Amino acid sequence: MQKIKDFLKLLVLFAGMFVVLIFLARFTETDLSGSAKVVDGDSLHLGGEEIRLFGIDAPEYNQRCMLEKPDQTYACGKRARDYLKSLVAGQTVVCSGFERDRYDRLLAECHANGQSLNLAMIEAGWAVSFGDYYAAESRARDAAAGIWAGSFDSPAEWRKDAREAHSRGFISSLFRW
Repeated sequence: MQKIKDFLKLLVLFAGMFVVLIFLARFTETDLSGSAKVVDGDSLHLGGEEIRLFGIDAPEYNQRCMLEKPDQTYACGKRARDYLKSLVAGQTVVCSGFERDRYDRLLAECHANGQSLNLAMIEAGWAVSFGDYYAAESRARDAAAGIWAGSFDSPAEWRKDAREAHSRGFISSLFRW
């Protein structure tokens, strides 16, 4: 009986160590470099990883923003993606991060041609800050750069509204049966 108890204690110890190792693996420094494929204004694929640019939030690919007149909209999500594409075109991209988001994307600071892609997106007005870039965001806003040239829903609010609209459409489709 004592051997079974000892075995169970050892099993619990190893299970605990396994859980700790999995947790620590989520916070391991990861460095990648090479040719990147831009997904949207704040994410890209590099070295088999999906990377989310840390500390910024760009308009979603299908998001539209408004110019000075409310009836003048433009595809700001596509413009943000295109701007990030222009920054990485033909360049070696170097990304470093240690944390992952809920979608298992590496949250990283990325550079191309010696400049921070994260900061460049904020400075050009194609992303909002939720990290260390508030001063750069303020300068972009004052200069009416990118999305700051008009009005827009924050990318987070736009995603929330899109999810709610999708849910409403799904629920109403159930009642059309």
